[in-house]
Amino acid sequence: MATATSIVRSPAALLFAKVTVSGHKPTPTIQISRFPSKRSCFTALLSSLHDNNNDDDNNNNNNNVISHPKPLSSSQLFNSVSNGSRLRVAYQGVRGAYSEAAAEKAYPNCEAVPCDQFDSAFQAVEKWLVDRAVLPIENSLGGSIHRNYDLLLRHSLHIVGEVKLAVQHCLVANHGVQLEDLSRVLSHPQALAQCENTLTKIGLSREAVDDTALAAKHVALHKLKDTGAVASSSAAKIYGLNILAQNIQDDCDNVTRFLILAREPIIPGIHNPFKTSIVFSLEEGPGVLFKALAVFALRQINLTKIESRPLRNQPLRAADDNNGSNIDG
Repeated sequence: MATATSIVRSPAALLFAKVTVSGHKPTPTIQISRFPSKRSCFTALLSSLHDNNNDDDNNNNNNNVISHPKPLSSSQLFNSVSNGSRLRVAYQGVRGAYSEAAAEKAYPNCEAVPCDQFDSAFQAVEKWLVDRAVLPIENSLGGSIHRNYDLLLRHSLHIVGEVKLAVQHCLVANHGVQLEDLSRVLSHPQALAQCENTLTKIGLSREAVDDTALAAKHVALHKLKDTGAVASSSAAKIYGLNILAQNIQDDCDNVTRFLILAREPIIPGIHNPFKTSIVFSLEEGPGVLFKALAVFALRQINLTKIESRPLRNQPLRAADDNNGSNIDG
């Protein structure tokens, strides 16, 4: 399996290569206090670099954080997937979010557990509060979700799969409210941007909130008569809202790709192609990136995506004294 570990020295590049490898009851939202990361190096996202032998002790220490049934052991976890048992799967948002739909698409019999932030979903898996996390990584229109790329580097979780979800936005409002009654609309910033042409034609002002489903919930909870929300049809059903218009996105080809994260890696088989994610850093110098990419090209390995992220401990400088260049301004 293609994995690597690199010490952080220069801006890191995330390489995603498709490689043929040889060899509904309401659930309380998880809220976990943040803690500083002490990891000093980038690790391959699929490499097994940590030991979970002390998970039982860690689980006992976390009982005061949130009350959940005893989590599955790593061996029971893989058996439960094949046996169709109900896994607990974390997602970011509230009920009716597109992330919840992605979690249920990945694991149809799962218990979808809402988390208030992306960080909380990562930590819920690490603390054995849930068995999996399903989080968005890129959208066909909006591009990469950089926050989750950065969290992948900070946490010791493994990518064990992906799921793609077609996003179909609806304009929803309380019952009895007509389209001409609306003056503004609430939704996630990306959802508002994806429906810009439609919302402009209707003449609605836009207000951004953290989540599409949260927008629908807010409209329903406060019984707003002049405000609608851009959300999913599922959110409209959950919060008792009326769908005024369906498929209002400007581009019908609107797909979000989600990563499935777990504590333990998946060991690839020998007969099927697997997509592998690798993270590494490079020394500065001419042609360094070219040489790194040549390793894949010479072996007929197709790269499906490349992503570069900045390093917090090496910020950009306004001027480099070593090269003697000046910036006029």
